Amino acid sequence: MAPQPPVQFTDVAAVVIGRNEGARLIASLDALQGRVARIVYVDSGSTDGSRAAARDRGAEVVSLDMAQPFTAARARNAGLAVLDTAQTPLVQLLDGDCELRDGWLPTATAFLAGQPDTAVVCGRRRERAPDASPYNALIDAEWDTLIGPAKSCGGDALMRLDAVRQVGGFDPTLIAGEEPDLCLRLRQTGWKIHRLDAEMTWHDAAITRFSQWWNRTRRAGYAFAQGAARHGATPERHWVTETRRALIWGAGLPVAALIGALITPWALFLLLAYPAQLARLTPRMGLVRAAFTVLGKLPEALGALGFYRDRLTGHRRRIVEYK
Repeated sequence: MAPQPPVQFTDVAAVVIGRNEGARLIASLDALQGRVARIVYVDSGSTDGSRAAARDRGAEVVSLDMAQPFTAARARNAGLAVLDTAQTPLVQLLDGDCELRDGWLPTATAFLAGQPDTAVVCGRRRERAPDASPYNALIDAEWDTLIGPAKSCGGDALMRLDAVRQVGGFDPTLIAGEEPDLCLRLRQTGWKIHRLDAEMTWHDAAITRFSQWWNRTRRAGYAFAQGAARHGATPERHWVTETRRALIWGAGLPVAALIGALITPWALFLLLAYPAQLARLTPRMGLVRAAFTVLGKLPEALGALGFYRDRLTGHRRRIVEYK
C-alpha cells in the first residue's frame, strides 16, 4: 500500500523561529509540510539564505528589525502577531533547530480538545545526536521532564492562541526563560500546562565545545536571576532557589574561600564542599551529569551577576548565542 499523506490540521498554525540554522531549518519546515494550515517563519538576521529557503517551502517570512535586540520571545511574538485566532486557534511553536515528530499533532490536539482549561501542551523533545558529545547528552536529559501537569514548557509546544494573547504574549525583553515566564502568567490567570507522554520533536543542539556549553549555562544563570527579579515575590518563588543556589555555589563559596585564605590557609578547606557535592549527586545523576551540574554553578553565577550589573546600569542585554 502506498504511504498516505499526512493529515492536515486546519485549525493549527506553526510559528518557527531561527537565525542561521541552515539545514536544520530546512528539515524543520519540511516536517511541517501538509501537517498545518499555515507556516510562519520568523528570521532574526540570518545571513545563510534561511529566508529564501523558507519562502521556497511556502512559509510566510517575517524578518525582525535589526535595529532592535533579537530575542526568541520577540521573534515568537512577531510570528503570533500575523495569525488569526478565528482561522487557526492553535499554534505549534518550534525553534528552527527542531523537527516535528510524526503523530504529535493528532495526540496534542486531541488532548486540548478534551481539556478546555489547558492552554499549553508539550511532549518529549529529544536530541538527534545525544552521543555526539557529553553536552548533547546533558541537554537530552534536561528535556526529559515529568509527565502530567507542569509549571512550564520549552520552546516547542502547542498553545491556544487566544490564551497567549490574553496574557500579552511573550516578554520580548527576556534573553532566555521566556516560556516559563509565559506559563507562569498563564497559570496565574487560571490556565493549565500539561506535559504528555508523547514524542514531540527532534532537537539538534550541536554543542561540541566546552565554550558553547559554558555560554549556554551562563545564559541560564542570567535567566534565573531575571525571572526571580520579576516573579520571585509570587507564592511559588519563581527561580529564587535556582538563583540563590547558583550564587552560593558559583560565587559565594569560592570567594569566601579565597578571602578567608588571606587570613588562614584553613579557609581553603571550604572548597572541599565541591567534591562532597559531587559525591552526593553522583548516585542519582551519574558521574558526568553530576560533575557538570556542580561545575555549571560557576557560569550560572556569572550570568546572574551579569543580570544584576545590567539592572544597575540600565543596560539591555542582547541575546547570548552559543552556536
